[in-house]
Amino acid sequence: MFRFHLLPLRLIPLSRCYSSRKTLDFPPLSFSNTKIRSQMGAYSTAPETSKLLFRQLFEKESSTYTYLLADLGHPEKPALLVDPVDKSVERDLSLIKDLGLQLIYAINTHVHADHVTGTGLIKGRILGVKSIISKASNSKADILVEAGDKIWFGNLFLEVRSTPGHTLGCVTFVTGDGPDQPQPRMAFTGDALLIRGCGRTDFQGGSSDELYKSVHSQIFTLPKDTLVYPAHDYKGFTVSTVGEEILYNPRLTKDEESFKTIMENLNLPYPKMMDVAVPANMICGLQDLTGK
Repeated sequence: MFRFHLLPLRLIPLSRCYSSRKTLDFPPLSFSNTKIRSQMGAYSTAPETSKLLFRQLFEKESSTYTYLLADLGHPEKPALLVDPVDKSVERDLSLIKDLGLQLIYAINTHVHADHVTGTGLIKGRILGVKSIISKASNSKADILVEAGDKIWFGNLFLEVRSTPGHTLGCVTFVTGDGPDQPQPRMAFTGDALLIRGCGRTDFQGGSSDELYKSVHSQIFTLPKDTLVYPAHDYKGFTVSTVGEEILYNPRLTKDEESFKTIMENLNLPYPKMMDVAVPANMICGLQDLTGK
């Protein structure tokens, strides 16, 4: 068991945490200004031994993708889940157990309106798992991230990119850049960029102008072979690339004014789960469970 200590600068309030437990079975991390910084030191394995395990999982009712990533090269096999769904928690945890992984983070790209995140249920099942969401979402979580932060799991990491527009707090998680990181890179875009589409912008502080700028400045500037993994798909697609979306996305290939006109005339119905999902997801599914 290794220990890490929270630095005295802007500590995350305990009211936002499931537990004050500070002992984790993975390389120690320190938190300063809610930024996640690696302190691998003597506890890390050599970078060349890093090996990414990746699984794409689907929840059919909300057409949501959940992504499982782990560093198989690290002795503890630390893992994280991106956008878990409450209805699929048993499946996800069973898979993690079968693969011999140690889940350390359950992270969300944004506050979803079409399903309840599985983060809270997972925290109740596995002691020590930390919830992560963007600070800009104004949600509760154990760790609040901002643009430029790095979420380490073993010797691998996800870079946080701010991509608001679908909601105020949307972020895209991108695998690291470097010879010891997976290539091609992978971008988990949430609802900001979908395969041949994008998320709606008519609620939760959405903005067509912001979304257009976010995608073009934070996602389309990635290498063209970067793999795009969205939070949802409704047509059977599983993956795209940045290069494909630059060429073929029917909305985001347009100029900004045309894009804005398209988004203002979608006439989409009110999300049927929104009144339940948004309040629940503002506290990452279930939060502040101490004593319950």
